[in-house]
Amino acid sequence: MGLREAAAELSSLRAAYREAAAKGLSLDMSRGKPCSEQLALSMEMYDVLREEGDYFSEDGSDCRNYGFFDGLPEAKRLFGELLGVGEDQIFIGGNSSLNLMYDVIAKYLLKGALGSERPWGKEKKVKFLCPAPGYDRHFGICEALDIEMIPVAMTPQGPDMDRLEALAAADPLIKGVWCVPQYQNPEGTSFSDETVRRFAAMKPAAKDFTIFWDNAYMVHDLYPDRRDRVLDILRCCEEAGCPDRPIVFASTSKISFPGAGVAVIAASRANMARIKALTVPQTIGFDKINQLRHVRFFGSAQGIAEHMKKHADILRPKFELVEQMLQQELGGLGIACWTKPLGGYFISFYTEPGCAKRVEQLCQEAGVKLTPVGATYPYGKDPDDANIRIAPTYPPLEELASAISILCLATRIASLEKRLEQKAA
Repeated sequence: MGLREAAAELSSLRAAYREAAAKGLSLDMSRGKPCSEQLALSMEMYDVLREEGDYFSEDGSDCRNYGFFDGLPEAKRLFGELLGVGEDQIFIGGNSSLNLMYDVIAKYLLKGALGSERPWGKEKKVKFLCPAPGYDRHFGICEALDIEMIPVAMTPQGPDMDRLEALAAADPLIKGVWCVPQYQNPEGTSFSDETVRRFAAMKPAAKDFTIFWDNAYMVHDLYPDRRDRVLDILRCCEEAGCPDRPIVFASTSKISFPGAGVAVIAASRANMARIKALTVPQTIGFDKINQLRHVRFFGSAQGIAEHMKKHADILRPKFELVEQMLQQELGGLGIACWTKPLGGYFISFYTEPGCAKRVEQLCQEAGVKLTPVGATYPYGKDPDDANIRIAPTYPPLEELASAISILCLATRIASLEKRLEQKAA
């Protein structure tokens, strides 16, 4: 395409953009939030304890009172079944797995992990490996606690394990790694069997190296009949002779209610004893009424699976709409690519290098709020200025279509602008 043709096309695209922006849209796609229809699926949970005496656990204990510091037995059994571990390997916290992650790391900074020679906070520096693009709130924990982040590129099979293994083996100050193993945020990637086994077989320089395994999307399938499956990291590490390496986190935040769900930790028995010992001075226990509600409502891991099929029916059309529109508007142009996940909450969208911030700006000015460009990388710095996290779950279909239409327009405008600038230079 010559300069004259490119300039004419850019003028036409800008006219279409001005028309779209004039509609006064106010659409927020910055976070992966459940929509109202999803939240409505769990409303009956608030009716399961209405009968007199329903607030007693299976052993007759009154859940309105103190007790069961590490979780109700029936709740531990439910989540143990879901995560594939025994009840003695489950700790049930409050409503947020992110809070549990922060809490465990803070405890290790103060007291050290299992096998630590000293508290992490006594080290010259604590470093974490951070697969990127990745979950911005993981990176936020590191920044808040002054932990140095080392990015490791993602591949279709998971993190670049050659680089990750080499980094961990060379530096004893690298104490941990963040992982979202299934339908990773934002790529939608699920770790391959080889990747999980390589995590278990690592030879890190730090004896207390810890895998923070955030199983946030383990049941969040868009296509339950062809769902991704990820190997059990706890079992793989046990077989590899390092059972204490991983700590697994999960919650029902996007299963029942964000902010009112149940968060859990699964770990080796030795790690569980350590975590409980460090938590005893902190709390007498968490919300057992909420735990009981979840047990009564879901009943079993199969009950959760059936519930999540209803979520999939709501979300699948939204992901398919995004894919259809991106392909229709941008397919074959060579200016963008995107992931096609089988589950999770995000689509990872890539512009040409150097264009993502301009796309974000154009979307913002047209009333479409996206996750800030760079948020999916440590310190908010995308080295290529290319990645945009699309969160299609919250908006209704009509609003989602409007938002993606503007995203496509913005992408085409930003790409043409950059090419014309390069030709002019």
